[in-house]
Amino acid sequence: MSFVSPRTLLRLRGLEKSVPHQGGRLWLLRQIDLDVGEGEFLSIVGPSGSGKTTLLNILGLFDSEFRGEYEFAGRPVGAMKSAQRQKLARDFIGYVFQQYHLLEDLTVAENLEVPLSYRELPRSERKARVADMLDRFGIVGKKGLYPSQLSGGQQQLVAVARAVIGRPAVILADEPTGALHSSQGEMIMDLFAELNAEGITVIQVTHNEVNARRGHRSIELFDGWMEAVGAA
Repeated sequence: MSFVSPRTLLRLRGLEKSVPHQGGRLWLLRQIDLDVGEGEFLSIVGPSGSGKTTLLNILGLFDSEFRGEYEFAGRPVGAMKSAQRQKLARDFIGYVFQQYHLLEDLTVAENLEVPLSYRELPRSERKARVADMLDRFGIVGKKGLYPSQLSGGQQQLVAVARAVIGRPAVILADEPTGALHSSQGEMIMDLFAELNAEGITVIQVTHNEVNARRGHRSIELFDGWMEAVGAA
């Protein structure tokens, strides 16, 4: 599947990440050079421990302890203060986790409203966006239920809806179908493809070869090094 982006959204040059280990350093990422285009669907693959989630956490602005360059829409992330990175993440990035990370003491509707609570939006606007997401994802009938009352697939639907409700430029997904049955996983992947077709950049980490091929291209990590770049 070919893809040509009119604009580079994420740009990495010489990106490296290490942690202290036995008196020295353990390298998690080494010399990563990567451009991700606006509207691209990128798959990150590789064995466990290869650095996939570490890379995704840096892209998602959860981790600022790295060497090298990272630019988000032309803005140098490394030069930003913590509050600036947090605002950038809130405004432009949606994150989908394998284990859903829904708040157990909140209903489906309340979980969806959480990301909007950090923005200066009128209550009526927040409620309208929640209603739109409930309708779009076919979970209107679940709005008053708690996560423990939902199946795994339903919880992941809510998690994706929560990631999208802020209208992000980028969705980052860490093994989003790893805990789901195959039919549920296919439904989630269809949803990512639909969102990508609407212009949202999607970056997924996956062990699933079939899911990886849903992207425009894939990169492979091995022991922190980027081993391959090519069409998915």
